[in-house]
Amino acid sequence: MNEMRHSLREILDHRDLLYMITWREIKVKYKQSVMGMLWAVLMPLVIVCAGLVVRYAFATASGTPLAMSDFTSVTVKAAPWAFFVSALRFGTNSLVTNANLVTKIYLPRLIFPLAAVFSQLIDFLIAGVVIGVVLGVARVGLSVYLLWLPVLLLSLIVLAMALAILFSAASLFFRDVKYLVEVFLTFAIFFTPVFYDSALFGRWAPVLLVNPVSPLLEGLSTTVILHQGPPVLWIVYSLFMTALLFTASVLMFRKLEPFFAESV
Repeated sequence: MNEMRHSLREILDHRDLLYMITWREIKVKYKQSVMGMLWAVLMPLVIVCAGLVVRYAFATASGTPLAMSDFTSVTVKAAPWAFFVSALRFGTNSLVTNANLVTKIYLPRLIFPLAAVFSQLIDFLIAGVVIGVVLGVARVGLSVYLLWLPVLLLSLIVLAMALAILFSAASLFFRDVKYLVEVFLTFAIFFTPVFYDSALFGRWAPVLLVNPVSPLLEGLSTTVILHQGPPVLWIVYSLFMTALLFTASVLMFRKLEPFFAESV
């Protein structure tokens, strides 16, 4: 735990550097991009369209028409999932793309995967505003259960940070990791309740909820759309797994850090 506290304190001591690298990542991302920040809306929109196709297929098979809740449920999950995917993609490559800084000067290397994750929050915020407008047009009201949103979203961000730290260190030693992450993300959406709700699978729903991202997305849909409390036991499980993964990732990163320069 001393190693963990030291790592977090080191990040806090270098928070200005973290801000600078995060801002640089944002500028690089949009440099020479024709659509610019429209990508922040386009990616969740693609997820929503794909989700509606899947829901239409399920509705047709069951003989029930699509409801407005089908649209709003997919919509509220689209931006968090798009953020999670982008954070992992950029985070995995963060040490490799900053290899010159990793080898030439000393700074907390944890800054790079963290900056990669934080840089995706801009897209997340933009998409979140658009989704808020869409939900308003769809007359999705407010409720006291929205107080769960900070817990759910913060947990998702920390989970993305944990995996980005883990994959960034691994990709520095094994360059195949970034391709494995791409394959993982391609199929992960089918094993995460983004296109559908876990309740669709009845007694098999807990199998989906073992994925720590799943309870968070289900919680977002439940609190925002249904105005109900999230599945508390599964949220506690997700928070526990997030804390465990974050701690393990940071400790592993620190163990491997002395060998980073040799592996670039």
